[in-house]
Amino acid sequence: MDIPVLDRTPRVLRLHGADNVLIAVDAIAQGVSVSGLVARQRVMRGHKMALEPIASGAPIRKFGQIIGFASCDIQPGEHVHEHNCSFAAFERDYAYAADAKAEPVLPLEQQATFHGFRRADGKVGTRNYIGILTSVNCSATVSRLMAEEINRSGILDDYPNVDGVIPLVHGGGCALDIKGEGYEVLKRTQWGYATNPNMAAVVMVGLGCEGFQIGRWKEAYNIKESDTFRSMTIQEVGGTRKTVAAGVATIRDMLPVVERARREVVPASELMLALQCGGSDGYSGITANPALGAAVDLLVRHGGTAILSETPEIYGAEHLLTRRAATREIGEKLVGVIKWWEDYTERNRMNMNNNPSPGNKAGGLTTILEKSLGAAAKGGTTTMTGVYHYAEKVDAKGFVFMDTPGYDPVSATGQVAGGANVLCFTTGRGSAYGCKPTPSIKLATNTPMYKQMIDDMDINCGDILDGVSLEDKGREIFDTILRVASGERSKSEKFGYGDAEFVPWQIGATM
Repeated sequence: MDIPVLDRTPRVLRLHGADNVLIAVDAIAQGVSVSGLVARQRVMRGHKMALEPIASGAPIRKFGQIIGFASCDIQPGEHVHEHNCSFAAFERDYAYAADAKAEPVLPLEQQATFHGFRRADGKVGTRNYIGILTSVNCSATVSRLMAEEINRSGILDDYPNVDGVIPLVHGGGCALDIKGEGYEVLKRTQWGYATNPNMAAVVMVGLGCEGFQIGRWKEAYNIKESDTFRSMTIQEVGGTRKTVAAGVATIRDMLPVVERARREVVPASELMLALQCGGSDGYSGITANPALGAAVDLLVRHGGTAILSETPEIYGAEHLLTRRAATREIGEKLVGVIKWWEDYTERNRMNMNNNPSPGNKAGGLTTILEKSLGAAAKGGTTTMTGVYHYAEKVDAKGFVFMDTPGYDPVSATGQVAGGANVLCFTTGRGSAYGCKPTPSIKLATNTPMYKQMIDDMDINCGDILDGVSLEDKGREIFDTILRVASGERSKSEKFGYGDAEFVPWQIGATM
């Protein structure tokens, strides 16, 4: 994705007065003079160049924060990357709640609005789906066959208000400790999807003998059979053919009920926005992520909620979030989550700097510290009002954090289970992703990739490098969120992404 060196002087950025590296907006050829420095090697776009001498062991700073330490002496004009910048842990000042402040919310009559589906419990959906949930991988094929038969029949043409029927299958549900953490996570995730406001009706399909028993799950949440919830197992119904037929008949019965839902004008305070980034690059923390952060600040001002997640990708930036915690307890809960991850990775013979990925590094990101500082920018600047475990129901308004892995499908699954009814996804390398039942809006960090993958990207944030302000781009993102929430289909939805992206977090041993 690199572009040729331009005839004009390549553009560079110094993001903070304390930084000792510059960011190459354009590729810089060896020997070219930029900002009074001569490039000692070619520096690809999005990558870093030393601004001043950096002694071996000294911190390397970007965003005014430490992103790594020099592994050898670095001279001005040198390319700074994996070969001379290394990760190391260091103490941070968490300054709990030091920057917390009361966030003014616009009066209801001044809040932006969208057209959503008001559910019986008062929540508002942006989509109107029927979901086929599976208790175990053993019922995955049957669930897919149900959806395929419904889609093949053409019956959905008679129900234009129904967005579709989605088989949400996964790889777990058995060979797990039914009293353990992994079971509890799956239980919460299934309940979260069943009650997400974008889900109008649900069929839960099991095998019958699995560890994740549907009856136990229904009892835990006091779930009753109704015209919008039905459950069945293959063993009880009598095999594959009979279960598919029973499921199709059930969905046919649900369709008229789901079709009755109608969109109505509702305030933006009913939006719960999931924040994701994937295929990040050196521009992510400069363009799309802070622009999305500006949109989050707008959403919070209009009374809505935004969920930042991907705990391994805020590692090294958590001290910036603890300062914004509404209370010390909220900040300490985040630090507790970080310590859990340090222990979790150590137990599995990994380390937190296993992230960034090879693609992230090719795009200019060197360490997890650098990636995290850019990723945290998605959360804007407002006070952090809550910290949630994976797939927990989010009940706070404003900016919150949910503990999830950094792997996008797993992370987004937790956020949707928490109640997210719309999602924004920033990408610099070009991630192909969608998320049923929650629409995903793709934000490109740079113009070349946006043009290269124009069929997948909804918004170009690369024009920030050409002078568009973060404030204006944030407004554009916010307006797009409102339109998509009102029914406008994102590009990933037009492609049909989302059927295979339900990936609950599997914690613990597979027995």
